Amino acid sequence: MESEDQFEKHVAERLKRLRVEWGLTLDQLADLSGVSRAMISRIERSEASPTAALLARLCSALGVSLSVFFANTEAEPSPLARRVDQPVWRDPESGYVRRAISPQGTGSGTDIVEVEFPAGAEVRFPGRPTGRTQTQHVWVFEGVIELAIGETLHRLEAGDCLFMNVGDVHGYRNPTDRPARYAVVISLGT
Repeated sequence: MESEDQFEKHVAERLKRLRVEWGLTLDQLADLSGVSRAMISRIERSEASPTAALLARLCSALGVSLSVFFANTEAEPSPLARRVDQPVWRDPESGYVRRAISPQGTGSGTDIVEVEFPAGAEVRFPGRPTGRTQTQHVWVFEGVIELAIGETLHRLEAGDCLFMNVGDVHGYRNPTDRPARYAVVISLGT
């Protein structure tokens, strides 16, 4: 498994690679994402660690999901993803930990992500532009999370599962004094 520093370097390289592939300047990506040019530049130079919300805005502007962004595009395809090899990322703002469970490079239209969500944590994600359909199931294993989709609030407890469209503005909150753990099963659509 990569160390946190190695993974942050991977995030920086991946962001720059996607921006260049799209033929975007820093200013153009800043305009599309609402993230400052200076912040994008700092992330690309591994001088700043993006929050989940900020990274979601950048991914949305680049037309990729967080799962696609975090995928190891250079990994040899394998039907098996050992825990020790699964990429892990910690949101520096909320402290939530995201583990990519799905085997990389299989071409599957489904990604599985495990999230450890600290007590009292909160994170919001912007809506995504329409285009390819992406949906997800949020399945709670331990604890409680509140999931706001637009103006609708869902309280999910252990065993509960919620289906949603990823294009909607949504946010997660742990209203308790105990951590929560849940899986997000993402259908990448077409």
